[in-house]
Order: sequence, then structure tokens, then C-alpha cells
Amino acid sequence: MKQTYWKILKNIFKVLVTLGAIYWVSGKISFSELKETLMDCNPIFLVVALCTYALSQVVASSRLNSFFKCIGLQLTERYNLRLYQLGLLYNFFLPGGIGGDGYKIYFLKKNFDVSGRKVLSAVFFDRLSGLWALGIVIGCLVIFMPRLAIPNTLTIAAMLIGTATYYYFLRSFFSPFSKKFLVTHGKAILVQGLQSLTAVWILYAMNFDGKFSPYLLIFMLSSLVAIIPSIGGGLGLRESLIAFGAVYFKLDEHLAVLVSLLFYFISLLVASSGLYYFFRPQRLGVDKMPKPTDIEQELEKTTLEEN
Repeated sequence: MKQTYWKILKNIFKVLVTLGAIYWVSGKISFSELKETLMDCNPIFLVVALCTYALSQVVASSRLNSFFKCIGLQLTERYNLRLYQLGLLYNFFLPGGIGGDGYKIYFLKKNFDVSGRKVLSAVFFDRLSGLWALGIVIGCLVIFMPRLAIPNTLTIAAMLIGTATYYYFLRSFFSPFSKKFLVTHGKAILVQGLQSLTAVWILYAMNFDGKFSPYLLIFMLSSLVAIIPSIGGGLGLRESLIAFGAVYFKLDEHLAVLVSLLFYFISLLVASSGLYYFFRPQRLGVDKMPKPTDIEQELEKTTLEEN
């Protein structure tokens, strides 16, 4: 009973956080100006942005599969991409705190000869590699922004020391993952680079011809809100941080928020490709998709067994 109440409270909290963020953003921007900017956009660049983002997800899927290979789980790139697409869909629409990662852990443990702990560790370090790559990209953007008055030597030293510490931790305690460090983390950098490029194409679509680095910096920093519990893939939270950053850097708030919103809808469109496998689970080798409650119960069981 307590667990049921706790789940309900968590979901209520997520809804309140998301609605609060959307309300705050709506008070900072003019929707009429957003509409005018959107009406004047170049659709060709938006299509290019969609293709670039879709490519980033293909690379992200391959990165995760590289981590799976580290634990002895051999999946073809095509099959893993299908599972990854479904995971993207669940990140947006699956209720509760399961998300796409929880579904992949459940699915692989149930249908392949692999322990839940190993899959969990692979998924965890896949996420961690993305966070590391995000830090590297943010560091590079800081270097190109002298107005921040952060010495380049300090930024470069932080990136080098952080990377060395991270690699030492991997090699000391999770050596299987350190053996493919260059492959997995090279893909992580490529993913973040492609998503940064997606934001650039969106800016071009808005007929922007100024400095990209401030917009890209607040855009990449806003990705950190993914760790905050919310609904709908972080809708509202990312825009809140971007609006705040735009004020700090004296940027066009409406343009910055519109870039974030367009990126959100592009990611939602790409994630919707997972609907095909939701309605055709046979393409993943199963008869039907599990219920969210089944996934939660199995994950809780796995946690108890591993502990």
C-alpha cells in the first residue's frame, strides 16, 4: 500500500513540476511573437534538423549496443535499433518512473540469457557516457565564450582531469566497459555533436545570422534537466532554463525558447517511430508488449534478487 501511495505522489510531483515550469515560461514570452517567428521559418532547414537528430539517435543506439557487447549480449544493430526506438517512445509516454531504460532492462532480461544487473550496468554507463560527452561539448563552448571570463587553461584542465578520473574509475571497477572506451565515448561525442548541429539547423531555419555559441551553450546546459523528475520528456523544464539563460546572456528569449520547443517536437516525432513496434511487437520477437505494472513488478523483483 505504501509503495502505491509513493508512486502516486511521485507522479503528482512530476505533473506539478512540469506544469509549474510551463506556467513560468508562458509568463516570460509572447506567444504571438513565437507564432510570427515560426511562420517565417525555413522548412528546408527544419527537415535537415530532423534528419540530423534522427541520425544522432541511430548513433546513440549503436553506442548502447557497444555497451551491451561489453557484457556479452550480442544483438544485431538492426534489432537493437528497433528496441531503442521503442525505448524512445516509452521515454515520452510510459507512465511512472520506468521510462525507456526500464523497459529495455525488463525486455532483455526476460528474453535473453543475461542478468538484470549486467543490463542495468550497461544502460547506466551508456547514460553516463552521454553525460561525459555533454560536459566535453559544454567545455568547448565555454572556450569560445570569452565574456564568461573563465580561463581556457582552467576549462581544458577540468575536461582532462574529469576524463582521466572517469576512465580510472571505469578501469578499476568496471574493466569490461573500459576496454571499449574509445569506441563508446567516441560515439557519445558524435551524438552530442549531432544534437548541437540540430540546434544550429533550427537557428538557421529561424533566419538567425548571429553568434551561435551562446544559444548552443544554454541549449546544451538545458539538457541537464533530464535528471529532474517530470513528464513528457522534460517539456517545460528545458524551456525554463533556456529562458533564464537567455536573460543572463542578453539573448532573444523568444528565439531561444522556440529553438528548444522545435527540438522537443523533432525528438517527439523521431520517438513516435517506436509506435510501429508497439503495435507490431512480432518485429521484436514477442507476441505483445508488457503492461507498465508488469515492468515495475519485474524490475522490483530484479532489484531484490540482485541485492
